[in-house]
Amino acid sequence: MNPARPASTTMRGIAVIEAVKGLIVVAAGFGALRLLRHDAKQVAVALVTRLHIDPQGREAGLFVELADHLTSARLWGLAALALGYAVVRFVEGYGLWVGKRWGAWVGAIGSGVYVPVEVYELVRHPSVEKGVVLAFNGAVVVFLVAQLRSRSVAAPLDPSVREEDACR
Repeated sequence: MNPARPASTTMRGIAVIEAVKGLIVVAAGFGALRLLRHDAKQVAVALVTRLHIDPQGREAGLFVELADHLTSARLWGLAALALGYAVVRFVEGYGLWVGKRWGAWVGAIGSGVYVPVEVYELVRHPSVEKGVVLAFNGAVVVFLVAQLRSRSVAAPLDPSVREEDACR
């Protein structure tokens, strides 16, 4: 089997972003587990205060209320979800980094899932930040779909190699 073409700089950039997202979520999962030894509500109040967020605000109040209802089982569940999400991001990042077709599929689907939610949130509460996130995420989806349609992801250098072999 002939080697596949290397991933483009754009694909590798997306791979790095996905890996960083995975690392952030792993850190958040460990943060959730650290709450097992602390009063989560007290930690939430301290965080809101440290970030100079109005404690009477809707989001801050909701955050503190959610923290008040955390149990050990819920914290372990959050940590498990964080780990699962991170694994998907790391697998996607690897697939994109090495230019695998399945990596582009995982990336297009994984990023595309968020687009309807981002559109809804932008329409509901418009902001520049939400517009930038939607534009970036939409560009990633469009780029990955274009790569898949052009078959340039892990396309074999030798046209006699079957596509199924190149996707492995």
